[in-house]
Amino acid sequence: MSARFAGKVILITGATSGMGRAAAERIAAEGGHVVLAARGKDAGDALAAGLRSAGGEATFVPADVTVEAEAAELVRQAVSRYGRLDGAFNNVGAATAAGAVTDVDGDAWHADLTLNLSSVFFGLKHQIPALRAAGGGAIVNNASVLGVTGQAGMASYSAAKHGVVGLTRSAALDAAGSGVRINALVTGGVDTPLLRGNLGPSPEESLRAAAVMHPIGRIAQPEEIAAFVAFLLSDEARFITGAALAADGGMTAA
Repeated sequence: MSARFAGKVILITGATSGMGRAAAERIAAEGGHVVLAARGKDAGDALAAGLRSAGGEATFVPADVTVEAEAAELVRQAVSRYGRLDGAFNNVGAATAAGAVTDVDGDAWHADLTLNLSSVFFGLKHQIPALRAAGGGAIVNNASVLGVTGQAGMASYSAAKHGVVGLTRSAALDAAGSGVRINALVTGGVDTPLLRGNLGPSPEESLRAAAVMHPIGRIAQPEEIAAFVAFLLSDEARFITGAALAADGGMTAA
């Protein structure tokens, strides 16, 4: 595998499972120094140790990035340990409230926005200055097909993910003159523990139904998304910024 990230420091939130974990493994394998962030300390420590044992460089920082002070401290610790920050994958998110607009209560609405949108805002606010100080870099924000489409019963999640896309575009324009690129990743179904945990009593049947929603005929594996994230964070994507880019098996095309 190439060494596209040799000497680069990449921060990944939601790093201990699914797409975050796959991205951490990919970037570490390509020579990156990976700063892993999540709330689960045991899982984070274990992942960091596993990446180091495989020859990579990784450190885990426990953080709840829905809290601005913790998002700021995460960036501070990354820079303190490695002397710089070159990129970030803002990957925290989940649908926490289902229901039509008329059925979602205010607390559930705010919880979805906090987890899926405010976490990205806090990340960008503190990551961009660190990347500027390092001479530039790249950030990928994990949105969803629901960041560019709608779905009945997913009002608050879709609103939050649309917010991620809009925030990404505005932040990219703010940062365009300083060598910092920012893009949104628009994903379809991805076979992660989080997805499987939400499938209910008949997961295989639900997975088949999810596959049918994708013109390509299946959902993605986390490693496929990680490969795209790695490309967007690398210098190979140096002319791409302010974009909402789909890795969705053709869902948005349909």
